[in-house]
Amino acid sequence: MSIITSANLANAIVKLVAADALPALMGNLVMGNLVNRDYEPVLAHAGDAVNVPIPPVLVANNIAEGGTVQPQNPNLGNAQIVLNTHAEASFQIPDVTKALAYPELLKAYMQPAVIAIAERVETDLLNLYSQFTANAPVGTAGTAVTEAVIDAAETALFSAKVPPAAPKYLVVDSNTYSQIRQIPRFSEYYSSGEAGLKALVEGNVGKMKDFFIFRSQFVQTTGGAAAPNTHNLAFTRDAVGLVVRRLPQPLPGTGAVAEYAEMGNFGLRIVMSYQPNTLAQQFTVDVLYGCGVLRNNFAVQVNS
Repeated sequence: MSIITSANLANAIVKLVAADALPALMGNLVMGNLVNRDYEPVLAHAGDAVNVPIPPVLVANNIAEGGTVQPQNPNLGNAQIVLNTHAEASFQIPDVTKALAYPELLKAYMQPAVIAIAERVETDLLNLYSQFTANAPVGTAGTAVTEAVIDAAETALFSAKVPPAAPKYLVVDSNTYSQIRQIPRFSEYYSSGEAGLKALVEGNVGKMKDFFIFRSQFVQTTGGAAAPNTHNLAFTRDAVGLVVRRLPQPLPGTGAVAEYAEMGNFGLRIVMSYQPNTLAQQFTVDVLYGCGVLRNNFAVQVNS
């Protein structure tokens, strides 16, 4: 029979908190759930670089009768992503036993920290828009998105040899999403069937011009109030890489206990420590990650 000690009780508390953290995080991610996520449970430190391999391009050779194969020496592509962001959100609980007795109270503490992490990841991913230069931007700054603009974005990705079977995504801000919902041919049942009914009644655009359309509060806008330019992004999964690595455990004997929450190629660290100045338990939710462009031609800016 195992003996209950303060050490294994502390570990149990952190595991309980960690179990609620990651599902809440994944539910608040938009871009983070769509891009190519690279995660390994290996320890890393801020500033480390991770090499993400990119498949090479091969050509097909027609072998004539009596001919021979032509060996190719493709170079495996490489995108180096630096783990340059150590994001954290911390909070204190004066009476941790009371919080554990009421799960909803513990969730009330945890959710703001998790949402803060999700917002930081979303912002960094959507800030990559300016690095997609292989395809010319479509749409016009300060002008409502039209059916023709969305069609041009899909055409640009097809011309860039994005695999036809690869899911394509369009992430837009709230105003652009509203403009899309009001495109007449896609907002009425008589012209677009069930999809139009959902857009009209439920407010969900769903899929249009082969894009799964999502809205995010963190799409970047430049130019100021006088001449705003909203940088919506049309892309496929392999256009963007999000690399996450484990952070080290605290040093033994320092009074801090850590647990990892890992799911779906994403990982967080939850650290619990005692703060004598406030006589409270402090919880820190943190993550070490980096993001970058993998395939420049697999995305296009959609300005509005």
